[in-house]
Amino acid sequence: MKSILSSAHVHTRKATANDIEALRELYLALEEDGVRYQPEHFVIGERTDEFFQNIFESDNQDILVADIDGVAVGFVHVMILQQKKVSCLKPQSVVYMQDLCVREDMRNNKIGAGLIRAAKDYGKENKVDFIRTQVFPGNVDGMRFYERNGFSEMMKTIECQSLD
Repeated sequence: MKSILSSAHVHTRKATANDIEALRELYLALEEDGVRYQPEHFVIGERTDEFFQNIFESDNQDILVADIDGVAVGFVHVMILQQKKVSCLKPQSVVYMQDLCVREDMRNNKIGAGLIRAAKDYGKENKVDFIRTQVFPGNVDGMRFYERNGFSEMMKTIECQSLD
């Protein structure tokens, strides 16, 4: 089977205001996954122009897009964070991948891997120590994807829904 991207050129770049509508569609797909995996925490939100402008103007975060012929078909929202200042933790900085999404009809074409590569390059440019993200426990395909791209489980987050 021939890849749908065989004649298309995919490259990554920083998102601009021209990408907002495509990003809204991608965020909707991402939020639908959130509601599916953890309805106790997630709802479909509204991504306003102000939301995107705040990221575009920020000193410590960006949205990187996978671009085909000027159209964003995937994105990764990256943030540069400092580890908590706790005496037992090394003073390190991290690229935190807040969100990553590829248009469903474009998946399995190495676009997500390209976005992770772009996030890692972003980290190198900003001289961070490592890169981190989170995956829903039920997202087995997502975990496999991240593992194929060099990630490994380092810690589990647990919570109790009842305060009784």
